[in-house]
Amino acid sequence: MKHRGLKTFLLIVVAVSFLSSCNPFRPPVRTSPAGEVPGTFSLYPSGPERQERWWQEFNDGELNALIEEALSGSFTLKEAWARLNQAKALAIQSGAALYPGLSATAGPSYKRQRSENTSGSRTTTSTETYSLGLTSSYELDLWGRIRSEQEAKILDATATREELNAAAMTLAAEVTENWINIISQRRQKQILNEQLGINTIYLELIELRYRKSMVSALDVYQQRQVVEQVKAQVPLVEEQEQLLMHTLALLLGKPPRAPLAIGRSALPESSEIPKTGLPADLLAARPDVRAAGLKLRSADWQVAAARANRLPSISLTASAAYQAPNIDLLFHTWLVNLAANLTAPIFDGGRRAAEVDRLRAVADENLSAYRRTVYTAVKEVEDALVSEEKKRLHIEALKAEITAAGRALDEARERYLNGIDDYLPVLTQVLKVQALDVDLIKRQAELLIARVGLYRSLGGTWTDKLTPGSGIKAAEPTKTSSNNNAFVKSKISPPLAGGL
Repeated sequence: MKHRGLKTFLLIVVAVSFLSSCNPFRPPVRTSPAGEVPGTFSLYPSGPERQERWWQEFNDGELNALIEEALSGSFTLKEAWARLNQAKALAIQSGAALYPGLSATAGPSYKRQRSENTSGSRTTTSTETYSLGLTSSYELDLWGRIRSEQEAKILDATATREELNAAAMTLAAEVTENWINIISQRRQKQILNEQLGINTIYLELIELRYRKSMVSALDVYQQRQVVEQVKAQVPLVEEQEQLLMHTLALLLGKPPRAPLAIGRSALPESSEIPKTGLPADLLAARPDVRAAGLKLRSADWQVAAARANRLPSISLTASAAYQAPNIDLLFHTWLVNLAANLTAPIFDGGRRAAEVDRLRAVADENLSAYRRTVYTAVKEVEDALVSEEKKRLHIEALKAEITAAGRALDEARERYLNGIDDYLPVLTQVLKVQALDVDLIKRQAELLIARVGLYRSLGGTWTDKLTPGSGIKAAEPTKTSSNNNAFVKSKISPPLAGGL
């Protein structure tokens, strides 16, 4: 009879385990969760293919070194790596219930009992017990609740990795933008110093003409005002350069005023606009879009887990132990216990049903967030393309304006030297030309920053090669978005002794 009961128990376990291998609440695959994505961008450049590590197109070794240093030392990325490790640990915890728990028990016990009968006599008994055994418990995943929860956590961990990739792309763009702005400030300072030298020479010439009674004192004062005006601009440019250096140091994980290797003093040339591909390509190329899609899928699995949680559950327990009153007889007596327990929710005040409704609302929220992320990605590419095109036209017009202003300055100077006009037209044109020279540097820097914005908005897969604390690992093969989920699952094995 004992053997028959054990066989019946094992048959029940096998049958229920087989039933639990299917998941009746598996969420269906959503059709067109991204919404209506435009077929093409409004501008479709026919330039060269862009490099994965787009910053290398600037052909500056110092910039390459700065970005590599930022990818390995940035506090933002270190925080993201820590969040990824947390998400992986949660994924392991969520799948732990798929495997039986096993624990060892051992210990002595001492019991002393004193009793008194009706005649008044007292009896004292002492009992010692020693035990050593194993206890196991396991919940049968009848409706796939545990697997659904694990799938949701795995998707959350994969989404966290994609968020790390997005942070790395933003970091590379911010480092490059600060690098461009620092060079722009240095170039503006060079121009101001050149203008200060030219204006000082003009002042000396005017003072010489004043001493010869050829001009009035007003001309001298006006030119001194121009000299002082240029001097006043230099500290402001130096201030901006230093503040940008502080920001760049922080991006690299360094304290402010840390030495940074930036020897360049001229802005790089802007190359031809690269090919952008199609808007649909952003669904796979943008890590923030991939992360939003993974969160949506995770929310669907959470709904499946909540639905399964409304149905009955079966848990199995088993224990085997040695027990004896004396430690030398411990292995002479043993006990095996097998039990099954059915738990079925009957009335909970609507708590489980409300949880299903809540998680469905969370899924709807994530659906809207995913579509917003997709449309934002398309918008950012459109913005970058329009911005670069219009800035190029503006710079061309600005250069033509500088040429015209230079000719007007030559004419005004000639008329002044010939005594036809006073110094005011010369002064006006000097200020105009010098302001345009500085403005041209600013607009050229903005054009380069617009290109950086285009590269960032197009995304890429170079971030899949990131490793903690060491930047980009070139020897590691690229992991595309299609196998990110498998990558996380490969890091999650059956937990033994609480670890990987």
